[in-house]
Amino acid sequence: MTKRGEKTPSMNQENKKEMDLRNTDLTEENLAGGEVHDGGEEVLEDVQGVSVEEKMLTLEAELKQSKEQADDYYSRLQRLQAEFDNFRKRSQKEKEETVKYAAERVIEAMLPVLDNFERAVSSSQTNQDFNAFSQGVEMILKQMKISLEKEGLKPIEAVGQAFDPNLHDAVLQVDSEEYPENTVVEELQKGYYLKEKVLRPSMVKVSR
Repeated sequence: MTKRGEKTPSMNQENKKEMDLRNTDLTEENLAGGEVHDGGEEVLEDVQGVSVEEKMLTLEAELKQSKEQADDYYSRLQRLQAEFDNFRKRSQKEKEETVKYAAERVIEAMLPVLDNFERAVSSSQTNQDFNAFSQGVEMILKQMKISLEKEGLKPIEAVGQAFDPNLHDAVLQVDSEEYPENTVVEELQKGYYLKEKVLRPSMVKVSR
C-alpha cells in the first residue's frame, strides 16, 4: 500500500523502464554477436556472408581467366588464318600448274603418232612406192583417231540429220530432192564433241 502523500507510479513510467531493459538486452546480444563496431557501424556483408574484399578477389580471378581464354582464342584464330593463307596459295599454284600443263596427257598420247609420221616421211624420201606410203598414212590416221577417242573426242553426226544450230554451222542453203527441208545434205568440215561438250560444230550445207 502507498503511504499518504506518496505518488503512485503511472503505467507509462513502468512501460518505459521495461522497454529500456529490453533495448539493453538487445544491445548486449548484438555486441556478443560481433555485428556492431565500437562506433556503432554495421559490418558490410552481403546476404551470403561474403565480404566485399572476397568478392573483389573472385571478380579479379574471373577477369584474369576470361582474358587468358580470349588470348587463347585470338592465338587460335591467327593460326587458322595463317593455315588458310597457305592453303589458298597452294591451291592457286596447283591451279596454275593444271592450266599450264592441261594438254600434257593428250600430247603424250600423240607422240607415237608423231613418231610414225616422221618415219613415213623419211621412208618416202628413199622409197618412191606411193601405195606403201598411202597405206602407212592411213595406219597413222587410224592410230591418231584411236588416241583422241581415248581422250573423249567423238565426231558429230551431220549428213542426213535435221539442222541443229547447236551442232551445225550452216554456210550454204541448197535445193535438194533427196532430203527434206532444213536437213544437212553435205558436210564441209567435220565437227567434234569433247566428252559431252561441243568442241567444234560441223560446217554444213542445208536443204531449203
